[in-house]
Amino acid sequence: MALSKAQLEEFRDILTRKRERLVEEAKRTLKTEMVIDEAERMDEVDQASSEYMQEFAFRLRGRERYLMEKIDYALRKIDDGTYGLCEECEEPISIKRLRARPEAQLCIQCKEAQEKEEATYVED
Repeated sequence: MALSKAQLEEFRDILTRKRERLVEEAKRTLKTEMVIDEAERMDEVDQASSEYMQEFAFRLRGRERYLMEKIDYALRKIDDGTYGLCEECEEPISIKRLRARPEAQLCIQCKEAQEKEEATYVED
């Protein structure tokens, strides 16, 4: 079953708001967590701890950048009329799944199969 125009607009709104929150978080991190105040000269232990926290924040930003790419991709799919279709089996992704993860590219069955395959690959 294809999504209605109202549902597509609902998901566009959800994805857009999610994207805006990610951008605001990234800006906040750059302003607060990525700057070492000159007045706060540190000993080596403090500096190492600070560098670790900055590296951790950068890693988080990497994951958020990946999520941002998925959100942008989902928004493009809304524009081209393919949003809500599983990229593996081409069946509709359930509304329940899209509400939980609006950037989802796979239906739950294909996602579970992918995760099972990845787990098997890791074990080998």
